Amino acid sequence: MNEQSVESSEKYRDMKSVSSGQAASGSKLAQALRALRHKNYQLFFGGQLISLSGTWMQSVAQSWLVYKLTGSAVMLGFVGFSGQIPVFLLAPIGGAFADRHRHRRHRILIVTQTIAMLLAFVLAALTLANRVQVWHVFALASLLGITNAFDIPARQAFVVDMVGKDDIVNAIALNSSMVNSARIVGPAVAGALLATIGEGWCFFANGVSYIAVIVGLLLMKIKMQARAPLSGSALASIVEGFSYVWHTGPVRALLLLLGLVSLIGMPYAVLMPIFADQILRHGAGGLGLLMAASGVGALAGALILAARQGVRGLGRWVAFSAAGFGASLILFSLSRSFWLSAALLLPVGFCMIIQMASSNTLIQAMVPDNLRGRVMAVYSMMFMGMAPFGALLAGVLAQRLSAPVTVTIGGAVCIAGAVVFWLRLPYLRHQARQAIAAQR
Repeated sequence: MNEQSVESSEKYRDMKSVSSGQAASGSKLAQALRALRHKNYQLFFGGQLISLSGTWMQSVAQSWLVYKLTGSAVMLGFVGFSGQIPVFLLAPIGGAFADRHRHRRHRILIVTQTIAMLLAFVLAALTLANRVQVWHVFALASLLGITNAFDIPARQAFVVDMVGKDDIVNAIALNSSMVNSARIVGPAVAGALLATIGEGWCFFANGVSYIAVIVGLLLMKIKMQARAPLSGSALASIVEGFSYVWHTGPVRALLLLLGLVSLIGMPYAVLMPIFADQILRHGAGGLGLLMAASGVGALAGALILAARQGVRGLGRWVAFSAAGFGASLILFSLSRSFWLSAALLLPVGFCMIIQMASSNTLIQAMVPDNLRGRVMAVYSMMFMGMAPFGALLAGVLAQRLSAPVTVTIGGAVCIAGAVVFWLRLPYLRHQARQAIAAQR
């Protein structure tokens, strides 16, 4: 073979290698975004991404407003409690409602999102008119919590209606990436607005952001499937959901660990205004950057999960991420450098979303469709419903022991919970495989 032929052959192999690499890269990207091939999910994803950015803006601005009005760690804990305790108390009713009206989950979401929009506009009007008082914030946060008690179970169960069971794992991961993209954008924008034009415009922007998700829901074309109505009373339906969770070992273990982390670890976010202002000395702008840093880490975790196929090995991910979350919190609590603290919040967010989304994925893979709303209501109770108790506890402890010591204690308890879950994992794995196989 002459030199020209050899050179041509090598060029052909190089071109083929590049082409194969590009195809593989494109294939991986398509696999990571496969749930977006469903038109309804595209509308849901786009609307929620905008709306959740507004929600995170309001969350940061609301914490700062309460801190500015009261200067109290306890009050920060109380406002978190008032906004999330309705989820703990009413999510079982919301879950039973979502299951009894499975063909109307779409309409339930339109109503709940509209109510949430109106509440945001009311808070904006009070704040911009300089008439807002702490009790206004508490009352509106409580009303939003009641709305979320019906919204969250219906929204979690509605995902499978949009994408089907084949793409549910990817859809949950993309949902997490959407939430955490918003966690980056929302707090960063809120920090800038708080430092320039104040809290009221953050609340107003949140109200406007709901328009995107409401429009997306209205544009969806939902195929109504014939489903047998649930028998028995509403109370019996709620009891049935709790009974399934309690008697299904893997689901129970996942939810107990999630509840522990939400109760003891997650309230670090409630204390963030104290870290930003008193400990790290960076004020409102620093608060937004700290919250955004946690969001960057969480987004990275969500994207890694989106590239996964199937649920194999997720139990180990849950255990490792819960332990990593606790260890990262301890390191964060010890830092007195702003940029080091921001860097340490990256693994905090990363581990938090890995545990939350992996638990969600495993539970959704195991639960029967006729129980999905009620089981996801219990998931909401553990993930969001335990947070108000944690916020209240964190506020009291921070007032007595200091915010850093409170976060250190939370991190240590998360590590202990992860160890217990890890020790039980071999026994739980067999039961989980049986439950997943039963749903196929």
